[in-house]
Amino acid sequence: MLVFWSERLVFLAVPKTGTTAIEGALAPRASLVLRDPPILKHSPVYRYRRFIQPLLKKGADVEFETLAVIRNPIDWLDSWYRYRHRDDLEGHPNSTRGVSFDDFVDEYAKGKPAPFAAVGSQAKFVCGDSGQILVDHLFQYEQQDKLIAFLEDRLSTVIDLNRLNVSPKVDTTLSERTEAKLRRKCAAEFDVWEAARR
Repeated sequence: MLVFWSERLVFLAVPKTGTTAIEGALAPRASLVLRDPPILKHSPVYRYRRFIQPLLKKGADVEFETLAVIRNPIDWLDSWYRYRHRDDLEGHPNSTRGVSFDDFVDEYAKGKPAPFAAVGSQAKFVCGDSGQILVDHLFQYEQQDKLIAFLEDRLSTVIDLNRLNVSPKVDTTLSERTEAKLRRKCAAEFDVWEAARR
């Protein structure tokens, strides 16, 4: 999470959406950087509103706007699958070694997935209990040009992104049956991603 005090903007770091690269480019420009632990770095909007927003409001006596990036749900799961396929997780319950991408997505679409597929929800990250998007500025990961243009304008700076935290290449073939199940069971994920289109 990055807080830009003068610009009254908070960048909420949705996991697996290029936030490490954004942090790398903009951390020196931010007034506050929450890197660790992950529960703080990746605070969803409800946690931000409960704990951090009141603190900022007390110091500034104005509301800060929020910004987040979300990714196509299938690509987002692809990134999680590959991230959990890395060597240092082998033998850990979160590891996807020995699990196909199709089985990973099938497991994710269950109500309570096994640890290896329990990666959270982008929709829950940016929405309230009623499903309403609570983030002021929501961008699709796939529209990096629009995100960068917004940030450069808002922060009056030039941004040069480097690829950081890149997951290993593995087979991520998804069957039509599993994709249909994902779209049916996790429709909110696709709805929020579509809502972010600019």
